[in-house]
Amino acid sequence: MSEATKISLPALYGKKAGMTRIFDESGKHIPVTVVQLIPNVVSQVKTLEKDGYNAYQLAYFEKREKLVSNPLKGHLKKAGIDKTFHRFAEIRSEEVSEENLGKELSLEVFTPNTFVDVTSTSKGKGFAGAMKRHNFQGGPAAHGSKFHRRTGSIGNRATPGRVFPQKKMPGHMGVETKTIQNLQVVEVNEEQGYMLIKGSLPGSKNGFVKIAKALKK
Repeated sequence: MSEATKISLPALYGKKAGMTRIFDESGKHIPVTVVQLIPNVVSQVKTLEKDGYNAYQLAYFEKREKLVSNPLKGHLKKAGIDKTFHRFAEIRSEEVSEENLGKELSLEVFTPNTFVDVTSTSKGKGFAGAMKRHNFQGGPAAHGSKFHRRTGSIGNRATPGRVFPQKKMPGHMGVETKTIQNLQVVEVNEEQGYMLIKGSLPGSKNGFVKIAKALKK
């Protein structure tokens, strides 16, 4: 697909493939995360007049045709997309155009040495105690102590006679939307379909990540 039939937006979606390391020209070791580049296609154009805001809806992550529901197939067919994508997301834009419907995203914004913010769902850790989940110090480790890894006191006396909301307690850890800011793009290889980003990204292997232009750079 030529660049004339592509659209440039400040964000795209990829797939986390894992981590590795590379060496720069001076031989310095650089840890990087490999992001698999997958097609991102504009499946809907939302306008201020019709929807109340301007945005492009992106379709990504292709599945076999029989695994995609008929309503989604009809939605993609209306946009002139012949692939059976399964996941959708929106990217806000100040100006939108119906001419971009069905166009694939370009990578011209994400050149090497640019900075990006990466958003994904963190790994699930299951039910965790207060020390692991909230970095509590814990109690004495001596033999006579009966307070080692417990939470400790969580309330007051008869007034207020209740536990305040948002109290740090044991519970489900992980599976939260996390954003890591100001990560550097090291390499973009569109032919082989991968991007190298310096450092680690939230989430597990084969998880989807949103890569956006850095807001604070």
